[in-house]
Amino acid sequence: MKRKIQGGVYLIIDPSMDQDVLLSTLKEIVREKIAAVQIWDNFSPDTNQPALIEQVLRLCHLQNIPVLINNQWELLKTMNLDGVHFDKAPGDIVQLKQQIGREVIAGITCNNDLSAVKWADENRLDYISFCSMFPSSTANSCELVSFDTVRKAIEITDIPIFLAGGINPENLPSLSALNYSGIAVVSGIMSAANPLAELKRYQKRIEEIKK
Repeated sequence: MKRKIQGGVYLIIDPSMDQDVLLSTLKEIVREKIAAVQIWDNFSPDTNQPALIEQVLRLCHLQNIPVLINNQWELLKTMNLDGVHFDKAPGDIVQLKQQIGREVIAGITCNNDLSAVKWADENRLDYISFCSMFPSSTANSCELVSFDTVRKAIEITDIPIFLAGGINPENLPSLSALNYSGIAVVSGIMSAANPLAELKRYQKRIEEIKK
């Protein structure tokens, strides 16, 4: 059965982190409501990818949280991943889905070039994610996205929109003029001194803004 992405905090985890720290932190924070967990395509050369992914799947699926892989869609053919997040549009998504052989979640990163938004709408992806809304150490390859771009995207598609890149509880209110489903966070939570407390801060701010 295909899981669905809800609104709120979309957590991106960095598999190059110390695995014990990564998994213990994830075990603690998945008890909270999370839209999805994406495994960033940033594996260390010596990482046993299938073993790590299986542990992430076990922790998240216990809470019915969907797990997506970044770019490496081929892993969906052999592992119980819920979907894939593309950094850019793949060649033939219809053929890609046929190769996967089951219904999966698919999303894509978008920037000020609205062609990715149009592509996502035409192919009915499950969500799009704009990066980067603010300067970010983990999204340093992304250009800064203008608010007008996000507004134009809403005119193009009804696909859920997530915002990413440099977002923290302090600057979240500045996004209140935009209509979005949730925010994607990497280091803002996973690198925090108290990740669970920081996740709750994000969630509280989002709830306050959405009221």
